[in-house]
Amino acid sequence: MQKATVTQRAIEQLKAMIGSGELQPGQRLPTERDLAVQLGISRSSMREAIRALTVLGALEARHGSGIYVTQLEAGDLLETFGVVADLSRGPQLVELLEVRRILESTATALAAARITRTQLAEVEDHLAAMEATDDPDEILSHDLAFHRTIAAAAGNDTMAAILEGLSSRTFRARVWRGYEQEGAFERTRREHTRILRALTAHDPEAARAAAAAHVGEVEEWLRGQLGNATPTPGDRGA
Repeated sequence: MQKATVTQRAIEQLKAMIGSGELQPGQRLPTERDLAVQLGISRSSMREAIRALTVLGALEARHGSGIYVTQLEAGDLLETFGVVADLSRGPQLVELLEVRRILESTATALAAARITRTQLAEVEDHLAAMEATDDPDEILSHDLAFHRTIAAAAGNDTMAAILEGLSSRTFRARVWRGYEQEGAFERTRREHTRILRALTAHDPEAARAAAAAHVGEVEEWLRGQLGNATPTPGDRGA
């Protein structure tokens, strides 16, 4: 326990050095020994702290060169969202969809105000491709690209990275399989068309409502698959 506390303190100190600019993106870290001396901790604790930040994507190990601070791109630092989405089950998936509904509706509203002609054409192309096939894999690929293009058009890289993580391909594949069995493709196509219409009109509020309704339908479908609503904190023993 004591060693874990020391390691956690080392992690926080390294994060503070990066946050303050003492360690810049792309900069090579001092040696493990020098950092341990500088921060007043053991080399083993420093080694574990560096390993933990490397796993999180804040640091990068380059073979034969050393440890470097990453460029700190949002997409690199938020990859763990995808892991959470892939591994989540039951009520936790519903919670993730609630978060996605809030963020995606906001991103779509921003995109309605900021989307370029080129990006709008990309969204149209992906929707047309979805409507031209009944192959679930092709629909899934274009669905992901449809929403990814809209998130990019919102102009907020951090929001786009979070949505990319929450939009797990594994989870979406499960949804599409369920939709295929229930014959719900047509409804989903209509929802995408409403989103596109709002983007074309550059109407942020209509875009927000269309995106919220679209993700909300998935959320309700999943609740139905679970057989009941998300348990209250008391039901989970919290």
